[in-house]
Amino acid sequence: MTDSKYFTTTKKGEIFELKAELNSDKKEKKKEAVKKVIASMTVGKDVSALFPDVVNCMQTDNLELKKLVYLYLMNYAKSQPDMAIMAVNTFVKDCEDPNPLIRALAVRTMGCIRVDKITEYLCEPLRKCLKDEDPYVRKTAAVCVAKLHDINAQLVEDQGFLDTLKDLISDSNPMVVANAVAALSEIAESHPSSNLLDLNPQSINKLLTALNECTEWGQIFILDCLANYMPKDDREAQSICERVTPRLSHANSAVVLSAVKVLMKFMEMLSKDLDYYGTLLKKLAPPLVTLLSAEPELQYVALRNINLIVQKRPEILKHEMKVFFVKYNDPIYVKLEKLDIMIRLASQANIAQVLAELKEYATEVDVDFVRKAVRAIGRCAIKVEQSAERCVSTLLDLIQTKVNYVVQEAIVVIKDIFRKYPNKYESVIATLCENLDSLDEPEARAAMIWIVGEYAERIDNADELLESFLEGFHDESTQVQLQLLTAIVKLFLKKPTETQELVQQVLSLATQDSDNPDLRDRGYIYWRLLSTDPVAAKEVVLAEKPLISEETDLIEPTLLDELICYIGTLASVYHKPPSAFVEGSRGVVHKSLPPRTGSSESAESPEAAPSAGQAAEQPAVIPAQGDLLGDLLNLDLGPPVSGPPLAASSVQMGAVDLLGGGLDSLMGDESEGLRSDVGGSPAMGGSGFTAPGPAAPAAMGAPLGSGLGDLFDLTGGVGTLSGSYVAPKTVWLPAMKAKGLEISGTFSRQVGSISMDLVLTNKALQVMSDFAIQFNRNSFGLAPAAPLQVHAPLAPNQSVEISLPLNTVGSVMKMDPLNNLQVAVKNNIDVFYFSTLYPLHILFVEDGKMERQMFLATWKDIPNENEAQFQIKDCSLNADAVSSKLQGSNIFTIAKRNVEGQDMLYQSLKLTNGIWVLAELRIQPSNPSFTLSLKCRAPEVSQYVYQAYDAILKN
Repeated sequence: MTDSKYFTTTKKGEIFELKAELNSDKKEKKKEAVKKVIASMTVGKDVSALFPDVVNCMQTDNLELKKLVYLYLMNYAKSQPDMAIMAVNTFVKDCEDPNPLIRALAVRTMGCIRVDKITEYLCEPLRKCLKDEDPYVRKTAAVCVAKLHDINAQLVEDQGFLDTLKDLISDSNPMVVANAVAALSEIAESHPSSNLLDLNPQSINKLLTALNECTEWGQIFILDCLANYMPKDDREAQSICERVTPRLSHANSAVVLSAVKVLMKFMEMLSKDLDYYGTLLKKLAPPLVTLLSAEPELQYVALRNINLIVQKRPEILKHEMKVFFVKYNDPIYVKLEKLDIMIRLASQANIAQVLAELKEYATEVDVDFVRKAVRAIGRCAIKVEQSAERCVSTLLDLIQTKVNYVVQEAIVVIKDIFRKYPNKYESVIATLCENLDSLDEPEARAAMIWIVGEYAERIDNADELLESFLEGFHDESTQVQLQLLTAIVKLFLKKPTETQELVQQVLSLATQDSDNPDLRDRGYIYWRLLSTDPVAAKEVVLAEKPLISEETDLIEPTLLDELICYIGTLASVYHKPPSAFVEGSRGVVHKSLPPRTGSSESAESPEAAPSAGQAAEQPAVIPAQGDLLGDLLNLDLGPPVSGPPLAASSVQMGAVDLLGGGLDSLMGDESEGLRSDVGGSPAMGGSGFTAPGPAAPAAMGAPLGSGLGDLFDLTGGVGTLSGSYVAPKTVWLPAMKAKGLEISGTFSRQVGSISMDLVLTNKALQVMSDFAIQFNRNSFGLAPAAPLQVHAPLAPNQSVEISLPLNTVGSVMKMDPLNNLQVAVKNNIDVFYFSTLYPLHILFVEDGKMERQMFLATWKDIPNENEAQFQIKDCSLNADAVSSKLQGSNIFTIAKRNVEGQDMLYQSLKLTNGIWVLAELRIQPSNPSFTLSLKCRAPEVSQYVYQAYDAILKN
């Protein structure tokens, strides 16, 4: 008979009977009684009153009975801590039992009894079991350490259990190794600062050896541990990848995903031109495809992970489109996920196939799926330009089906296609207008209204169409009301005579009759624009719109890199970092992929010698902020600081309101501020500034000499200047975009100080004054070293030349491209924003010449994958001319050799943030193309250094 009989009794007075049976002399009766107690406990009855009687049954050789008693003990020890101590003696005895199963059972139960009073009694038995001769006992003891650490971390550390655990990583038995790794990982997660899993090549080797022999869950623990290791170079990364690859063919999908995570992470370190890199890409596809033949729930998890992998490395699955085609019996959640991946993999090569599939899906019965399929057709049109025409005709066919929800989705995506390809497919507008009456969803109505407003001049009855929407204005959703307001204003600006009444009607509906603040505000803005300056209104409302990008739902790159490190966990299914859904911050460590190559220079590197204290600043080279969109409206408008970085309190004034008069305070008092009057030398300091520290270079201000006129002819008393190349001025902010203010300029570097040379031209009809300038955070911390001085108000049609001194002690944030600078300029009319690219050579410092020995050592020390090669074409200078021209811009030649008739120049330069760049320039006398090889610890800089070389040598 089965044990189910124990669960069927509902007698009263049962506890009393059980007590008698537990104290019976007959072994069988005892066992029956304990089974009954466990059954009662399982169904939720309180049998804690029997605690002493059950504990008495512990003294037995019967393994089954012992297990049952231990189970009872785990459950009730917490509520009866004083009685639980009675059991300690038996534990200690059981830990020395000749049967390893009993020893392991005792140690396992000890770990589960979460009672503080007992824990110290358990240390001795645990220590013995950690060194037990039987691997089964050792592997159980390893997990017990993690459990004990959770109850009393201090005790575990004091007793030296962590060191014993670390020793178990070198154990001869693979299961012990796996459990030791699991325990250490668990402990390390709850204490991120402790460097418990201090992995080195030797221990990694042991883990990889154990990997082949332990159980599947052991393999997962080891693979997860490997994923947290940072190989020292690409060779080590490759050898780990080679030994992990066989796990891809494992039957357990969790092992496969953990192996994929390790490979995806270490592939970052492999050069793309390696043969092995290509082989690895090929090996990653089959296991991912195999995961899709599992049950739907597993498929879903696999698809969510594949979605991340495809965003990071689409080349892995680019030939596997067919496996993502939807099967008729797939659950809806799998279908939608497959659709998403199909679009990500769509390319010119497979678009015909994809479109045929999507058209098929659009006739399915599942409404959600059909909607997503129609939307997917639109996304394909935006992603693959060659297919746009085909997609539009497919969408038109679907509109002809007159199926309501299909028509509505089609109109929403056609709006996006119009945004991506303006003036190409507008011929379909007539067809869209025929379906106006059938639209009942807010998004579709809003899209249709946008189309009518945007192309009002092509639609004869645009006013009638919009008027028909206006009748039920208050019943519409906010989204539709906002679109309707904008569309009617557009229509009015295009056909002012016919639509005056209409626009007044909508403005009064939006402002006086509406209680939605967004709608009211937009209505008032349009009302004021139209009443004060119709020309400006036209420029604002009918401005050219930026084209939309194809992948609007891509995960932001830094988040994607973090999620790749969590493949095979919940984070990869939610597509959110663990910190977003794990309660409390415990155990959430932000992970990131290894840099493509060693990015920041280490303190031991030979470069540490040239400038003391430079090594300490190294990590701050170019921090990649989570959010790379430098928002100019969030500028910390503290006064620009000259000289060394000052204490934060004296620098940051908080965010001053750009649109208020906040920037006026930056101007300082003109008499005290930075004066660059003709003939006067610049005085540093001034009101609103913290005086520069002693380290501020004297040449920080505007160049000396007779004022701004002779900026580049500074011979009077300064000594000869290095002839750094200055690019010709270009227009940065056209007058059209800045209410008549035109700004053109360039950047220059003279005697160690950087300046922004500006020409401000007033092309408006009113006088301009109160100028101020502010930079957004940027890759190298460029910031104004003084206020923008425009001494007299700028009259119409007048220009003024200004040299604005810059320093590099501003806030740092990595920009894309690296040399992008976002600028805000304020005057009495408004605040204007523009961005410009500065040439990197303005950041090449004067002490950038490295000694020969240092150069050789550093060149060898920087890994080869950090080397980048470029061609400088159409340059007819000889080696000496090249050398002297580059020296003018602080690129120093360290050595020159002639190899087989070609000149090799070895050069070094240093950037303001302490990054060294080493170069080898190969010049063949008859060939106008030079080969430039650059090596640097921050390889993202190389491309911009090449651009600087190219500009200097060709001008």
